[in-house]
Amino acid sequence: MSYLFLKMLHILSSTLLFGTGLGSAYYAWRAWRSRNLEVIAATFRHLVTADWLFIATTAIFQPLSGLWLAHMAGWPLNQFWLLASVVLYVFAGACWLPVVWLQIRVRDLAEQARQNAQPLDARAYFYMKWWFALGWPAFIAFMVIFWMMVGKPL
Repeated sequence: MSYLFLKMLHILSSTLLFGTGLGSAYYAWRAWRSRNLEVIAATFRHLVTADWLFIATTAIFQPLSGLWLAHMAGWPLNQFWLLASVVLYVFAGACWLPVVWLQIRVRDLAEQARQNAQPLDARAYFYMKWWFALGWPAFIAFMVIFWMMVGKPL
């Protein structure tokens, strides 16, 4: 595989990862703010599926393709921008894993409340507070990673 083709796949994958994450966050927040159980249940059901189909697969491809690109380019892995990017990527992943768990819980609680025609359980509000709190650091980490990839500061 050529360096340029792999770089294109790496960029497309990062776009899919970041775009799906941002889009998911937007739709989850809008659904949550609607307070409509039908909307929340349906949105979070699709959101969890999208996370596994798109975010999980690209989250695995990104470090593999990034390390392969670094190897092909002859960049030592101890360069600041590479190390910082890896650390930030691991940090963002550490935020994302509990977010997925929280989304699954909210999805299940919303579906249960919808089926039983009951109000949403208080745990869902607690989960959404953590979901929101964990999303921001991951988003900021990805913005810094993009800057590192483009600027390659020493």
